[in-house]
Amino acid sequence: MRKKKKWLVGMLVIVNVFLLFGCGKRQETREDKVHIGVTYYNQSDTFLNELLAQFKEQLKNPEHEELEATVTILDAAGSQRTQDDQVKELIDMGCDVLCVNLVDRADPSEIIDLARDHDVPIIFFNREPVEEDLRQWDELYYVGAEAKQSGVMQGELAAEVIQKNTQIDKNRDGKIQYVVLEGEAGHQDSIIRTGNAVDTIKNSGIELEKLSYQIANWNRVQAQNRMEQLISQYQNKIELVLANNDDMALGAIDAYKKANYTESAWPVFFGIDGTDAGLRALADSELSGTVYNDKEGQAKAMAKMVEAIGTDEEIAEKYVYLPYIKVTSENIGEFLEK
Repeated sequence: MRKKKKWLVGMLVIVNVFLLFGCGKRQETREDKVHIGVTYYNQSDTFLNELLAQFKEQLKNPEHEELEATVTILDAAGSQRTQDDQVKELIDMGCDVLCVNLVDRADPSEIIDLARDHDVPIIFFNREPVEEDLRQWDELYYVGAEAKQSGVMQGELAAEVIQKNTQIDKNRDGKIQYVVLEGEAGHQDSIIRTGNAVDTIKNSGIELEKLSYQIANWNRVQAQNRMEQLISQYQNKIELVLANNDDMALGAIDAYKKANYTESAWPVFFGIDGTDAGLRALADSELSGTVYNDKEGQAKAMAKMVEAIGTDEEIAEKYVYLPYIKVTSENIGEFLEK
């Protein structure tokens, strides 16, 4: 196994896989044990929580049956400074590999320097560092999906629904009045998802009229608050809501429920990620479509990388991108069974 470290006692959050200890003090040194330190940008993110749950499940059944894995998971609470400190803490604890979901994808330098100085490989996930940063060291890896594909697919879903249902154009003006709920200001995935979704709808021949863009930071409660303001401002004028993720789409639906609008007066809502709650909303005909972000595939890819690092094997692919899948009322059953 790669370079071993001395272990320290004192963890914040410990998730046990097989053993009673995470990246903390161990009783003996073993070559068939890998200790994983995870830090992610915010524990309020539904998709990431589901992804990490899948990751832990994957680690329970490694291809190398004798390999034992322990995991320590830390929440950076939206602070890059906190995350930098957490990486140092995880390294000091003796972790053999780091899995990092960046707070700021454009600012991983301190994390990379710390890991390289201590010879601890990093698997970045879900939030991709810029290309130049990934090239800084040959022990940097990435698992995620292409943001452009999710935006294009969301636009395709929306276009298909609008073209099939003339009732969506409530005021019969030949245009679809829409609002966007974006993840984060200036965040690359937010910009890419929004731009490609809107362009795809327009390219299908549908005329759009933008009413508003609102930042809701991937969060359901914030999205509800933003949507309540938009309902107050535009009332029945909103015909389409494009949300950068399912949580924000569900927050928008919550706002219409709170305002006591009947479902026939709702706009159509589209999300991205295919979270459990998003899929249930689609099955209940509240959400009109979502784009499935393959958390099972990403978790499996991360687990395979960890296993390869833990057994000193070659990693076949340094950068793994799993495809998105469009989810509609027709194929929802396939995803509810996952």
